[in-house]
Amino acid sequence: MQEIVMPSNNQAMALLCLLVPVLPFLGFVLNGLGNRKLAKGLVSLIGCGTVLASFLISIYLFLDFTANGSRAYMVDYYDWISVGDMRIGFSFLIDQLTLFMMLMVTGIGFFIHLYSAGYMSHDVNFGKFFSFINLFMFSMLLLVMGSNYVLMFVGWEGVGLCSYLLIGFWNINPSYNNAAKKAFVMNRIGDLGFLLGIFLIFMTFGSVSYPQVFIQAAQYTGGVDSAVMITITLLLFVGAMGKSAQIPLFTWLPDAMAGPTPVSALIHAATMVTAGIYMVVRSNVLYALAPSTLEVIAIIGAATAVLAATIALVQNDIKKVLAYSTVSQLGYMFLALGVMAFSSSLFHVLTHAFFKALLFLGAGSVIHAMSNEQDIRSMGGLRKYLPITFVTFLIGTLAISGIPPFAGFFSKDELLAHTYQHSTTLWALGMITSFMTSFYMFRLLFLTFFGTFRGTVDQKNHLHESPASMTIPLIVLAVLSTIGGFIGMPEVFGAEHVLANYLSPIFDFARVANGPALAPIQLDHATEYMLMGLSVAVAVIAAIIAYVMYVSKKTVPAQEKESLGTVHNFLYNKYYIDELYNTIIVRPVMWFSSFFHRVVDTLIVDGVVNGFGKFVSGSGRTLRYAQSGVIGFYILVMVFSIVLILFLNFFIG
Repeated sequence: MQEIVMPSNNQAMALLCLLVPVLPFLGFVLNGLGNRKLAKGLVSLIGCGTVLASFLISIYLFLDFTANGSRAYMVDYYDWISVGDMRIGFSFLIDQLTLFMMLMVTGIGFFIHLYSAGYMSHDVNFGKFFSFINLFMFSMLLLVMGSNYVLMFVGWEGVGLCSYLLIGFWNINPSYNNAAKKAFVMNRIGDLGFLLGIFLIFMTFGSVSYPQVFIQAAQYTGGVDSAVMITITLLLFVGAMGKSAQIPLFTWLPDAMAGPTPVSALIHAATMVTAGIYMVVRSNVLYALAPSTLEVIAIIGAATAVLAATIALVQNDIKKVLAYSTVSQLGYMFLALGVMAFSSSLFHVLTHAFFKALLFLGAGSVIHAMSNEQDIRSMGGLRKYLPITFVTFLIGTLAISGIPPFAGFFSKDELLAHTYQHSTTLWALGMITSFMTSFYMFRLLFLTFFGTFRGTVDQKNHLHESPASMTIPLIVLAVLSTIGGFIGMPEVFGAEHVLANYLSPIFDFARVANGPALAPIQLDHATEYMLMGLSVAVAVIAAIIAYVMYVSKKTVPAQEKESLGTVHNFLYNKYYIDELYNTIIVRPVMWFSSFFHRVVDTLIVDGVVNGFGKFVSGSGRTLRYAQSGVIGFYILVMVFSIVLILFLNFFIG
């Protein structure tokens, strides 16, 4: 955390900062109210225009920030919550990390919005769709711009709500609704941990504001790996596990493919799933004080990367392959966080945003051409019919596989070098994942675009390249996936690591707390070249094996009804993790729910309430006979009552 200063033109900057999230929110309101009333062209203009405006303002804020010495500043708008000693303001913190995330979210988000204008053009709820993704952008921007954990949590919950709305957008399909509910519920599990972490931060430091918390944390006298710091960081990580799909809270993300393809790109590329990485990086000084938590993060990240990659090897749904690829790549990012390579993790977040958005949008172009067919076994030979989609998808595949000079090579190589310096075992797991990543991505590429077409005659007659509104974002993202890695050139090449130098001030306090762990890579050049060469060799060998299997030998994955083999079947069914969760969690919870409904609700609660009701009703029916209207009976009752009172007074009094 650097020194916080106020810009000289603070009112103008305050307005500009506020416009960045407010403009997409305005798009949400206008398109939400208009929905089917507004022309689709106007809906597209509002939806895309508001995000583009936010992107342009973010660029201006970045340039102004750089021109004024890259000094962080906070923009306060008003006191939001004031209870006792707790003061929580509605304010934004503008520093290197915030601007990095703002540019990535609005930039990639704009191209996804532009792509959506073509992809969703035939949907009757076109306006509602743009309304939802505009709200998603607002929530994500609030998450990354907020100056305290509570404001981050508001944005955190906002993207969770929007993911539910977007995953279940085509809600006439019950399975899509179930996928949306699954994402919502699993994220709530993580969010509970995050919320408890915020409570403990306030109890420990008396504030939830980043500057105040981090200043006190850097001066924390409890020592490294204290019980309090481990608890805080683990609770925060539980939140990150849910949002960024790490073991065991990862199964919602592949099911999120139920949403329209632009939603998959939006959730999986630069927004929701990166929220967990952003939160850990933002809290770097806390994690620097809890090396044990970092070790847990590294192990879980490596395990997630390997597990998801093995599942992706045998999937046949084009979007499911990319979904498990996202889970695996997120595992890489958390592996980097665990070895305190914070800037390397963010570097991979950026390159992943480029090539994963490209791959998802490319998959959407294929699905669009294939009349909504997603099974790669029914594709083949599409490069002749979709040349732009093919070339851009090839670039995305080369980038994610770590082939130089594409973007993924630089970020993955740097990440693995830091991991090697920390643990050769974790590095080996990263290399195995790298091999599998290259194999399943080239498998996907070859089965989709090479060989002969395996679909129906009607599908073949429908094949065509996507419109310009869809291909232009593909071309732009392909260019970024090609050149984007050069902002993080390794020092072994004698170049300056632009991104790491830019982000360096973010980690000043963490260096105070745990300096040696944040040192740059300390490997000799020979070792670095060796690691680099191994990484590329592994990726190339995997690509060659995939080529031999699926192009030379023309292998086509077996149908589900055929015998798949024990291992293949195990991987194809995702290790039966969903079935395991259903058995040990869902069914017991449903049984207890049914039990409490039948016993507690029906017999006890309803029994007591209804019993009182029946008692009062029955008493009323009985006592009404006392109101007979016969005076003699009333006198008899009165005399009997007087005698009873005298009797009781005599014997009791």
